[in-house]
Amino acid sequence: MADQLFDKLTVNPAYRVVAEAIERNIVTGRLKAGDRLPSEMELAKQFGVHRSTVREGIRLLEQSGLVTRSGRTTLEVTLPHFQVLATRASRALSMHDVSFRELWDASMLTEPAAAEAAVDLITSEEIDALRANIDAMAASVPDTEEFVRLDTEFHDLLAAASHNKVLMMMREPVSLLFLPAGRQILPRLKTYDRVVAAHEEILKAIIARDRKTVCEWMNRHMSDFRRAYVRTGLDLDAPMEMPEGAAMMQRSN
Repeated sequence: MADQLFDKLTVNPAYRVVAEAIERNIVTGRLKAGDRLPSEMELAKQFGVHRSTVREGIRLLEQSGLVTRSGRTTLEVTLPHFQVLATRASRALSMHDVSFRELWDASMLTEPAAAEAAVDLITSEEIDALRANIDAMAASVPDTEEFVRLDTEFHDLLAAASHNKVLMMMREPVSLLFLPAGRQILPRLKTYDRVVAAHEEILKAIIARDRKTVCEWMNRHMSDFRRAYVRTGLDLDAPMEMPEGAAMMQRSN
């Protein structure tokens, strides 16, 4: 018997073909956020499939955050919120057993880069937001949960001030996986004041348009985080877990 020359064909289900066709039009810009899609009945007619097939395809797009349903019949193209994308990326990283060491190494590239970019691009409104965040952090001690939330917000605001969407989206999945570490470190080592002081120095250097000092302080701040992780007795190479409530955070955005 001759050796088999060809692999068996794999044909995607029709509803996936429908979803991929619509997604392709969204990704290429033919369909933009806010555009309305034809009704399920009209889409079924255009694709030459049953309405239930279209409905299943639309369901996949809704889960991806690319389409929302308003009422029973109106379908609208949307852009997924950063937090939705971050949660999914964080879950993927967690499933691949990424460690604190790997996340920290990546952050040592993105955090200083975002802070340095903010030196040139930050607006007065963004400076005010960072100032308010630092004041709120100082006032939140010793509420660890609120402090960790505000700490994450500080870095989110800093990334936003870089006006670089790639940097913003790269750091968010990592930031989400860092949350449990902050919740363990702060109550044990009482490093609240040290974190606030570092944020103060970073903001001061940004206002002074001092790129060198901004990078130095961000590197020092991130190095402190790593040292605190080790001092708490946590394993740098152990897999990081998704924080509790991450799925709920995704559904609420």
